[in-house]
This record gives sequence, C-alpha cells and structure tokens, in this order.
Amino acid sequence: MSFVKIDEKSDFSYHNLPYGVFSTPENPRHRIGVAIGDQILDLSVIKSLFRGPVLSNHQDVFDQPTLNAFMGLGYEAWREARRSLQQLLSANETTLRDDVMSLNCPLSLSPSHTQTWKENALMPNWLRLPVGYHGRASSIVVSGTPIRRPSGQMRPDQSKPPVFGQSKQLDIELEMAFFVGGGNRLGEPIPIERAHQHIFGMVLMNDWSARDIQAWEYVPLGPFLGKNFGTTISPWVVPMEALLPFAEPNTVQDPKPLPYLCHDDAFTFNINLFVSVKGEAMKEAATICKSNFKYMYWTMKQQLAHHTVNGCNVRPGDLLASGTISGPDPDSFGSMLELSWKGSKTVDLGGGETRTFLKDGDEVTLTGYCEGSGYRVGFGPCAGTILPAL
Repeated sequence: MSFVKIDEKSDFSYHNLPYGVFSTPENPRHRIGVAIGDQILDLSVIKSLFRGPVLSNHQDVFDQPTLNAFMGLGYEAWREARRSLQQLLSANETTLRDDVMSLNCPLSLSPSHTQTWKENALMPNWLRLPVGYHGRASSIVVSGTPIRRPSGQMRPDQSKPPVFGQSKQLDIELEMAFFVGGGNRLGEPIPIERAHQHIFGMVLMNDWSARDIQAWEYVPLGPFLGKNFGTTISPWVVPMEALLPFAEPNTVQDPKPLPYLCHDDAFTFNINLFVSVKGEAMKEAATICKSNFKYMYWTMKQQLAHHTVNGCNVRPGDLLASGTISGPDPDSFGSMLELSWKGSKTVDLGGGETRTFLKDGDEVTLTGYCEGSGYRVGFGPCAGTILPAL
C-alpha cells in the first residue's frame, strides 16, 4: 500500500495511478503527472528515479507537455514505469510529496479518432465486424470545457425542404475510449495476438450528438456536422494494467467472428458507469443512466485489429472510442435518444424537471470506476455544460 492517505471512495487509488498533464499557479508549464488520491506526483521532478532498462535512456519523456512520447516507447516502458511508481509510492517511501494542481487535456491528439456504434444493430455487418467511422480530433476537449449548441441543416418535416437552424435534439452518448500507445507501420496490420501491447489506457468519453442534424445528413457517408462540434474526455488516462484485475469474460459472439478478430482471453472490463444531468434551476444533479462497460459486444483488441487489418497505420495518441454503452435495462441506456425513446417520452430529473433532449445550461457529467476490495480504480469526471447556439 501507499504512504499517501487515500479515501477508499477515491477514483485515484494506489492501484490506479492514471497519467495526465497538469500545471500549477506557481509553475504554469504543462507537464506529466500521476494522480493519487487528491494529489499529483510530478514525473518531471522525479524523472531521474526511472532507472529501468528502457526508461533510464528516455527519462526526458516526462518533461514533455503531452503523453505522446511516453506512449510511443511501447508496452515494456509502460510496465516499467508502473513498477517504479508503485515502489516510489509504497508505504516504505517517505520522500515524495505533490503540489496543488490544475488539470489540462492530457494528450496531443492525432488527426482522427474512431468510434464504433450500435444505432442500427439490425444491419447485416454489425455482428460480423466492429462498425466504425472517423471523426474530428480537433474538437475533442477535456472535462469542464463548455459545449456550444450546434447549428446545421435539418428536415423535421419530411414533406418540406430542409431548414437551417440550431439543433433541438442535442444528445449525449455514454462511451469509453482507449489511447493507442505504440503504433504500426503503414501497410503492416496489428495482429489481434499483439493488440494489447498497443493499447495504453482508457478514458471516459461523451460523444455529444445533434440527432436532428445527424438524421438528415448521415446517409450515405455517416455522421458529419451532427458529431464533430464537440467530444468530451476525462483528463486522466487509466493504464490498462490497472484495469486487468477487473477483466470479465468477453461477450459470446454469435456468429463467430472471422479468424483475424478471434481471441479467447478476457478483455472486457467490469467498469460501473453513470450519467447525471443538472439543469440551471436544479440544486442537485439527477442520475439518468447506470450502465457498465462489460455490455460492449466488441472488445478493444478487436477494434484495433480490425482498424489496422487493411494496413492502416495508427500512432501514439490515436483515440478509438467504444460507441454508446447501453445495458439491457431502461435505466442503463447510454443516450437521451434511447432513454426518451426517440423523444416520445420524458426523462424525469426530479423537482418537476424533465427532458427529452438537452437544454441550454444543462451540465452533463459522466463518471465511472471499478470496485475493488476497499479501493476503486476510477476515471474522474467527464463533464460539460451546454452553451446557447451563436
């Protein structure tokens, strides 16, 4: 255990040690840190203590303003760093202390992120491959960044021409996402047997969606303006090694996937997920969704193997998202679209407040954690507030 005093309900236990980027009022330079309890360990200060066979020659990666260089060192470097951190923060270590912190976006994102989706599960390819599309990385923001209500073309009345205006069906999507660590060369697929060596860690993701804009534009090429106006992620990247104790058997896939997508080792995880909404007039947020990452049909290893099977190269910092995480029960649906049955019924927030879709001023917060014996491995909040359209 650690010398740092940590509440057992803290997301950032000694068993977690997630990576992020932070600054302080005294030192505004962005640098890499590890969250533990309510403190941050500044890795740029202790970089000389990483003396293993890989990191001893690459200590300067912890001086960088993003995690990309560290991610790019690969699987053995990540494992080595975690072992060193666990030793430095153990109960016998008494020399490390942290500063007051402010959070910043943890990564420099590469040009695209990929999402799988389940909006039309009856499509014949959905049970055969992890369906996905590419989206903008430039509009991915860290938790706490406001989201502007988007405008675009819509066709609310199918008997009339489309109109331009602000979205009236602004929605959330409860998702998780993983960051690619070591990449691959163009033309060289990542085999599923080695996919785990390329998956650095996970964050929470809210893939904000304008359903009315999306409905008019998405045929035949998929989402565009209905998705690219903003995506929120949590600021701390939880390493995969911290999640392994919570691995669960994969969903039984029928029909059996093609060989390049098959793996038997458990690579889905028991991560409790929650969505809350707080309107401007509300004193407390209302929880509208309780779900779990284990409900996902395709695994992250399958996503990465499929994404690269044609020779597509990925790079450190590429972000691949899960798609909407919805469970079997009505209160486990991961979007307002599902919770309100496409706007046909209201979602009760308490105190006389109801929603079908989001209003200006609504603050949406995603949270998630794995529950251990007397500790948690969590992700911190993934939050954003809706601003009026311009």
